[in-house]
Amino acid sequence: MPHLDATDPLPRRPRRVLVAGTSGAGKTTLASRIAISLQTPHVEIDGLFHGPSWTRRPSFEEDVRRFSASPSWVTEWQYEAVRAHLADLADLLVWLDLPKITVMRQVVRRTVVRRLRRRRLWNGNVEPPLWTLFTDPEHIVRWAWNTHSQTAARIAALAARRPDLPVVRLRSHAAADSWLRGPLKQAQPSRS
Repeated sequence: MPHLDATDPLPRRPRRVLVAGTSGAGKTTLASRIAISLQTPHVEIDGLFHGPSWTRRPSFEEDVRRFSASPSWVTEWQYEAVRAHLADLADLLVWLDLPKITVMRQVVRRTVVRRLRRRRLWNGNVEPPLWTLFTDPEHIVRWAWNTHSQTAARIAALAARRPDLPVVRLRSHAAADSWLRGPLKQAQPSRS
């Protein structure tokens, strides 16, 4: 199936939705808005992954399999260990494909605000000191810069493996807003 854009109608109302994009693109915010529109649970996958001190939670994969067995959900498409599993169950993938400069502006701003406010994230974690941007090769800002182009390759591979999976490609926040108000809202339930 070719990529759909912000104006293309959906083939059916989705029940299991993945939101793809690079770190800092706004996946979680968009996933939450989709879940509200569909009146279905949003499972923030970072909350399942990150344990105390930014360690991977031992139950991560089990937790993902548990929530993904339910009939409807919305979550972010990340983490290699569960990416294929979630893609096999999804009936829609929404790709928030923002320009790199937009993503970088967002991820830097978000990181600075979280750090300065010492905002508690998953399992009590807080953003590390800002100077770690220069010392930690996996710092979220560096990660977003270095991995920005990988989403396109992942989606191409998924399209080859699951040509039946509709992919909505949204290239701006305005396009996302338009899609939420239009095609998503107007999508009809499938007749099964």
